[in-house]
Amino acid sequence: MACITLIEAGIVGEPNRARYGSFPQMFERLIGAEDDSTLFDVISVIGGEALPDPATLEAILITGSPAGVYDELDWIAPLEAFVRAAHARSIPMVGVCFGHQLMAQALGGMVRKSEKGWGIGRHVYDVAAGNGVIEGERIAIAASQQDQVIEPPPDSRTILSSDFTPHAGLLYGDGTALSVQPHPEFDVGFAHVCCDIRKGRAPDALIASAKASLAEPMDNARLGRAMARFLKPRA
Repeated sequence: MACITLIEAGIVGEPNRARYGSFPQMFERLIGAEDDSTLFDVISVIGGEALPDPATLEAILITGSPAGVYDELDWIAPLEAFVRAAHARSIPMVGVCFGHQLMAQALGGMVRKSEKGWGIGRHVYDVAAGNGVIEGERIAIAASQQDQVIEPPPDSRTILSSDFTPHAGLLYGDGTALSVQPHPEFDVGFAHVCCDIRKGRAPDALIASAKASLAEPMDNARLGRAMARFLKPRA
């Protein structure tokens, strides 16, 4: 039985929180569908809670956030240090969207707001052959982003990619850290919400096409299974 420490880096506002849950609750549903014996402990850095000593943890998952990793928020630098300490100890760790970008930046990569604009709706990614974590040749997951990893860390391997997001999934170092840009924890309803909240910031035509794309099949469960397996403590 594994215990995953969920680092809550962003808040889902009401009324969406009441309907869809918090980011940690979304991950609990996703990973619990693969292994219902998994335990979860939530640390809300966005809520001011202190980070634990990584040496005391079995596995770590860092959620998405409206924040950018380059924002001058007082909890980002400590979270980067936490990531480096966990990675040095080879503690299984996954980051999603903001978590993906934070891990990449903490471990030597570069993140910035992409000139390609908003990535919303259903995105399809090529899966690197023989990566040992994510199965199949392609995977379709909802995205909600403007920032991207522009340069991955030197000890990482890109395992998910698309024309829009060349470094959408990274496997780091000795294979105990993984990060992905898209959101397997988002159901279709919440993915629609993420399109709607871009109104006035993203082009109307992009929002319309993104919402239409969400009618196509999604591979959330496949990526969720991969993450659940990845976060099991190593023997």
